[in-house]
Amino acid sequence: MGKKRVIVIDEGGAKPAKGGSAAGGKKVAKKSLKDEKGIRVPGLKGGERVVAVTAEPVTTETRKEEEARKKEELPEEEKPKAVRPPKKRGKKYKAAKIKVDRTKAYSLPEAIKLLKETSYSKFDGKAEIHLRVAKKGFQTELELPHFQAKQKKIVIADDKVIRQIEAGKIDFDVLLASPKTMPKLIKFAKVLGPKGLMPNPKKGTVLDKPEEGIKRFNKRSMSIRTEKTTPLIHLVFGEVKQPEKELLANLEAVVKAIGPKNIKKAVVKATMGPAIKVDLET
Repeated sequence: MGKKRVIVIDEGGAKPAKGGSAAGGKKVAKKSLKDEKGIRVPGLKGGERVVAVTAEPVTTETRKEEEARKKEELPEEEKPKAVRPPKKRGKKYKAAKIKVDRTKAYSLPEAIKLLKETSYSKFDGKAEIHLRVAKKGFQTELELPHFQAKQKKIVIADDKVIRQIEAGKIDFDVLLASPKTMPKLIKFAKVLGPKGLMPNPKKGTVLDKPEEGIKRFNKRSMSIRTEKTTPLIHLVFGEVKQPEKELLANLEAVVKAIGPKNIKKAVVKATMGPAIKVDLET
């Protein structure tokens, strides 16, 4: 037989509520209380008495409920944190990971060479860099010397384009506008803003002569920015199949644009491959 549960009510004889709680707030069993003589127990508050004892054993289910209740009562910082199970990795990943020394930070040329060696995808994988910078909110423009960027569709806001936006037809990558046209686009801010298409002087998409901006946006340039809530930057700087010299030149351009002093941590990797720590001081 398991532990017995004590039923407690106050001295006034208040009966437990339907949910199993007495007037004094003590948890009790749902068993109804009759005219049993109460017995005083030292340590009870407010003249509480033990009026009945159940012979019902404490089951595993009951114990789990009690443990869950206690966890809910704990302050947020004292609650046990859920532990994620280790991610399962395949044989190819494990074989590639053996080639990387996790305790070492590699120079840029070493990291590029290792990135190519540890890529195990059947498709043409990308070369990625993941950075932790000094603060969130960092943003800059970058042009890579050896990067086959996707051809962008650039349009200039005029009456025809505005009618298309109003009809829900948004098939462009960059929208340029003049200061005179901007008032007509304000009502579309909720549609264009989340897509990053709302013209903005800071981005260089609001120009007195928008036609001159088309050439600039057709270059191999990209916008670098941190995540909204954390100082992290994730960027593709080339393809694994590119020569090491080209990837190295692109990687050096990324570091220069952000600034080595602003970078707290950097790792490079292939789309399918292990992370490789980078030492920016060598």
